[in-house]
Amino acid sequence: MTDEFAALINNKTWELIPREPNMHVIRSMWIFKHKFRSNGSFERYKARLVGDGRSQQNGKDVAYILLYVDDIILVTSSNDLRCTIIQHLAKEFSMKDLRPLSSFLGISVNHTESGLFLNQSQYAKEILERDGMSNCKPCSTPLETKSKLNSNIGNPYADPSFYRSLAGALQYLTFTRPDISYSVQQICLHMHNPHDTHMAALKRILRYIQGTIDYGLHMTKTSTTSLISYTDADWAGCPDTRKSTSGYCVYLGDNLVSWSSKRPPTISRSSTEAKYRGVANVVSESCWLRNLMLELHHPLNKATIVYCDNVSAIFLASNPIQHQRTKHIELDIHFVR
Repeated sequence: MTDEFAALINNKTWELIPREPNMHVIRSMWIFKHKFRSNGSFERYKARLVGDGRSQQNGKDVAYILLYVDDIILVTSSNDLRCTIIQHLAKEFSMKDLRPLSSFLGISVNHTESGLFLNQSQYAKEILERDGMSNCKPCSTPLETKSKLNSNIGNPYADPSFYRSLAGALQYLTFTRPDISYSVQQICLHMHNPHDTHMAALKRILRYIQGTIDYGLHMTKTSTTSLISYTDADWAGCPDTRKSTSGYCVYLGDNLVSWSSKRPPTISRSSTEAKYRGVANVVSESCWLRNLMLELHHPLNKATIVYCDNVSAIFLASNPIQHQRTKHIELDIHFVR
C-alpha cells in the first residue's frame, strides 16, 4: 500500500488542493489482491486505490472531445465551458482555435438552418485528378447492375499499385458517400490481383463521382431519438466463391449514422441463412451505437427495430425450437435474441 501511494504521488496523479465547503468528495477505497506467477505460485501483494464512480454527481455543463492525433473537435453545452477547456489545453500544448467547425480530416462541414452538411468534394476532385479524369464524362450509376465482377475475366492490370492506391482512396470517400459503399467494396475484393475489367469498374465509380461531386451527408436536427436498422443480403452473389454480400444502414432519428457492405468469410447454404447473418451484423452494430449513446449520457429508451425482407429469417428470430438445418447458425440466432 505504501508503494502504491508513493507511485501516485511521484506520478502526480492528483493535485492536492484545499477543500471548499461546497465541494463534493468522491469516496475512495483500497483494493487488495494477490498476484500469482504463471505456474500458480504466489508472487506478491498488490494494492490499488480506486474511486467510487457511483458517488459522482453530474454537472449542469457537458463537453465532448473527438480527438484524432492532433486534430480536435470540441463540443460543449456552453461557450464559457468551451473557452475554459481551450485555455487549459493551450497551457499544455501549442494549439490554435479555428472557431466553428468547418473541416475535419478532409471532410468539409457546412452549417445550415436545419443542421450540418458533410461532404468530401475537394477530396473527390483530388482522386479524379490523380487518375487524369477531371474532365471525364459522368455516369449515372457507380456499378453495372446486370453483371458482377469476376476475378479471372480480362488481362492482369499493368500497374496493381496504382489500382490499390485508388481503391484505398475511394474507401475513405465512403465516410460521407454511402451510395458508393457497395461498389467500392466490390473493387476492393480484387486488390490482390486486379485485372483490366476491375480497373474499368473502378473508373466507372470515378465517372459516377464526377457527376455527383457535391453529394454528401445531411445531419439534421430532429426530436426523434429512436434507432432503426435495415439489412439485406444477396445470397451466393459472388461468382467466384458463391459467398453472399450483406449490407446494412442504421438511422438515428432521421439521420443516417452507420452503414456497411461486406462479404462474410463463410458460405451460406440458404437465402435465409444469408439474410440472418446480415441481421446479426446489424444487431451487433446497433448494440454498439446504443452503448455509445449511453456513454454520451443520451440513452435510447426505445427498442431498436431491425427491418429484414426475408420472412423465414424473421420467423427464425422468434422460433424457440431449433433443428438440424439451423444448428450451424445457432450462435447468430442466440445473439440476435
